[in-house]
Formats: sequence, structure tokens, C-alpha cells
Amino acid sequence: MPSPDTDAQARRPEQPQREERAHRILDAAAELILRWGYDKTTIDDVARSAGVAKGTIYLHWKSREALFAALLRRDRVAMLEQVRNAVAGPGGVTPRDLYRHLALALMARPLVRAALLGDTEVLGKLIRQKPKVQTVEAVRSLAGIYLTTLREHGAIREDLTPVEQVNMISATMYGFFVITPQMPEEYQVSGERLADLLAETLHRALDSGRTLSPEQSAAITRATLAYLDRGLGLARDRLHLSLTTSDMGKDYVR
Repeated sequence: MPSPDTDAQARRPEQPQREERAHRILDAAAELILRWGYDKTTIDDVARSAGVAKGTIYLHWKSREALFAALLRRDRVAMLEQVRNAVAGPGGVTPRDLYRHLALALMARPLVRAALLGDTEVLGKLIRQKPKVQTVEAVRSLAGIYLTTLREHGAIREDLTPVEQVNMISATMYGFFVITPQMPEEYQVSGERLADLLAETLHRALDSGRTLSPEQSAAITRATLAYLDRGLGLARDRLHLSLTTSDMGKDYVR
């Protein structure tokens, strides 16, 4: 009888194939949900587009909700990786850099943007019926860790509490993305310019106006990268769970 170790070794080569197939299914699901919306996209549609049997999808995810939750998780990872790669480099990183690159990444990720805005036209019942635990955690991390650190190093105003500041950031981000598609054509600006304007708005609203020392600037860079790395680590862990087990639990929008 093979030992448990032998069985585990025999299963390992299958895992990359399983994840490759999962990503192929998610690619098909992403195309369909953006074309038709969540409510009109069925497992049969996804299976047909991905070139797999319907039962194969259920080997990966127990439900349609779990499948599309995995898709959102994958898009969050891609978005955060884009931001992290954009701010990486020998120079310092400022909160304004973070706001700008986050805006650009959201423009490139319509599914994450739909989740942020609660867009039921795209995400339908997936948004209406499930709690946004991921959003709650992100807000708490922003207010309780990142903004507090910026305050300690003199980078942001102290006459506003972190709770007030996180509301300003959230409302500004939300407002920019909600109003832009509704603007008359002659008032439209490019994505790059919109990201610049959003970052400048938040900078002016939150910046302390102080000249920071090299030590303070370095601390701000470390705090910004640590904030991104923490969010990216959590997002990757959740995505890994989505790709390696069919038991997603009840909170599909996490």
C-alpha cells in the first residue's frame, strides 16, 4: 500500500493542471460577466465558453457564486499587483503616488471597480445578497494602520481623525468613478489625467503641508509599501483558497 507521502507526491503534479484549468474557466467567466452581467451568465455559458464540461466547473467551485467570487478575488490580486509594481523602485513613495496608481489600476479592472461601486448591472445578485467583508477590512486597515502611521510621521493633517480621513478618501474615490461616465463628452478627460486629478484632490485635502525630513519620507515609503503588501498578501491567500478548494464558505464577496 502506498504511503501517505507517496500519495501526496503523486497528487502534486495535478495541482498546476488544476489551477491552469481554473484560470481558463475564470477567463471565460470574466468575458461573459462583462458582456452580459452576473445575473444573465449561467454555469452552462461559462462551461461552453471555456470548453469544459459543466461538471468540471463544479469540481472547482460548489456554486455559481463561488465561481464568480473567485473571479473577483483574482481581479483584486491583479489590481494590487499592478499598484505594487508601479510604486516599486529606488525612489520614495508618497500617499499621492498611491492614490494615483490605485485609480489607474481601478480603471484597468472593471470587475473590481464594479464591486467597489456596488454596480448591480455588472455583478447583480452577487453584490445585492452578500456582505462586503473585504471592503470593511480594507477600510479598517486604511484608517487603523496606514493613516495612523502617516499621522505619526507628520505627513497628513492632525485636525481630522483617521475615521474622517478614510471617509474623505472613500467618498472622493467613489465620486470620481461614479460621475466621470456621466459627464458630457466635452468635459471628459483621459484616464491618466483623471488619476492625476484624483490624487491631487486627496493630496490637497489630507496633506499636512509640512516639509518632511529624509527620515520621515523614508518612513512614509515603508508604510505605504507595507500597506500594499499586507493587502496583497491577504488577497493572494484568498485567491489561493478559491483555486485549491471548492469549499468557499458563505461569504462569497470577500
